[in-house]
Amino acid sequence: MKDNYPRRSFLGKLTLGISSLVALPFIGYSRNNSKDSKSMSTSAKIIKIKPLSFQWETADPFLFCVHHEDKFPKGNAKMGPVSSLEGRYLGQDFIIKDGFRMYHGTEVPGFPGHPHRGFETITVVREGLVDHADSTGAAGRYGDGDVQWMTAGKGVQHSEMFPLLQEDKENPMELFQIWLNLPAKSKMVEPHFKMIWEEQVPKFQETDSTNNLVNIEVLVGKLGKHSSSTPPPDSWAFDPKNEVAIWNVQLDPGAQWTVPEASEGINRTIYYYQGDGLVVEDQEVPHYHAVEVDATQTIQLKNGENLSKVLILQGRPINEPVVQHGPFVMNTKQEIHQAFEDYQRTQFGGWPWPKMDYVHDRKSGRFALHSDGTKEIKS
Repeated sequence: MKDNYPRRSFLGKLTLGISSLVALPFIGYSRNNSKDSKSMSTSAKIIKIKPLSFQWETADPFLFCVHHEDKFPKGNAKMGPVSSLEGRYLGQDFIIKDGFRMYHGTEVPGFPGHPHRGFETITVVREGLVDHADSTGAAGRYGDGDVQWMTAGKGVQHSEMFPLLQEDKENPMELFQIWLNLPAKSKMVEPHFKMIWEEQVPKFQETDSTNNLVNIEVLVGKLGKHSSSTPPPDSWAFDPKNEVAIWNVQLDPGAQWTVPEASEGINRTIYYYQGDGLVVEDQEVPHYHAVEVDATQTIQLKNGENLSKVLILQGRPINEPVVQHGPFVMNTKQEIHQAFEDYQRTQFGGWPWPKMDYVHDRKSGRFALHSDGTKEIKS
């Protein structure tokens, strides 16, 4: 199949105001009830319980979170799937077929080069690998517990491909990509990316009163005496008063854990993405549901008979207008129009890599090449 990503084609779609690569509209929690959400009267601590779809709704300062989980098969010589790609809408393949999606990839799964402006992406890879390349000349391969934090700022192109390196066994992938908004004063800062390697993520265990284990990862922010790596300098998370945090919590069967209180004005949501039978403040929560809670109060989690995992997002709201179209998130419609015009004129620095769906050498381990030439090699 021919390449679906010639630059003129993509620019043409942008001219039409269509984001073909990351066509994910901004959605946020509303305080109003809807037919698919419930306000719980059983506990004043619970504001809302809502089912999750592929794209998770979030509360300000977050824009949304996407949970990618694909059972990719063995890889071929080009680091794509050995499975036939017949019957797929390559370049726009978001339907699970044979256990996986190709997303916007036509040979290797993933997201070929596409632009962003006005926000940050925080990519938490639980399993599998991601190959990064961007218009600043930065690149990397990360995964299996690593976190990449990219400030798009005034504009950057980047690609996120999922190379299937293992030819002798399957290549399962699970990651969260979380969009964190930038305040108006920071929307046009210089692009920046940093790695929080798996080895740098604070991890600790707690034992409940019946000796059941709770494993906690502090991916962003603080939890008790545990602090994650310093956020990028222009991030809303950089100021500790904003209490931006991302925690991943695994509860053994029967385990109990209490989420500590935060300050007044902080938004907090608990995403129950694995397991069955979790009880939040005496309210049983179905699998794959989000629980928006009062962050000023402690929240008790009681697990059922199976291992459960939750992702917790919290932060002080920016409380500014949000206008989002595809890959651009600004404060006004005029700023969105300007973003399209600027991209068409400058391509946000162009594309210094051989292909828009560029992947690194199969033999490369985990590494990060920064735009100033600094290189980190992990494995």
